[in-house]
Amino acid sequence: MLLAGVGVGIAASFSGLGGGFLMVPLLLVLGYSAQKAVGTSFMAILVISASALLAHNKLANVDYRTGILLGIGGIAGAQIGARLLEHISTANFKKIFALILLGLASYLFFKN
Repeated sequence: MLLAGVGVGIAASFSGLGGGFLMVPLLLVLGYSAQKAVGTSFMAILVISASALLAHNKLANVDYRTGILLGIGGIAGAQIGARLLEHISTANFKKIFALILLGLASYLFFKN
């Protein structure tokens, strides 16, 4: 798990995605329920993101105003999402998560 965390930390630091896109599938493969995988991922992301924020702050790569506004909106979205997740089976969650990742990957691939 520690080695996986190192890999996720590297990916999160240069992608800005927080690492959940890697952590959640890993935890699902290890047999975690969707709810437990997401919750555990958020715990790890909290630590990883704090470290990445410190590194990016030293490089003057942080727009605090925008980050705070996004964070405030994210608080509401996170509360809604956590409650919705309680009503989705792990099997359906895997499909939804895969579609989201596929959509993001397609967008990034074809954007340029």
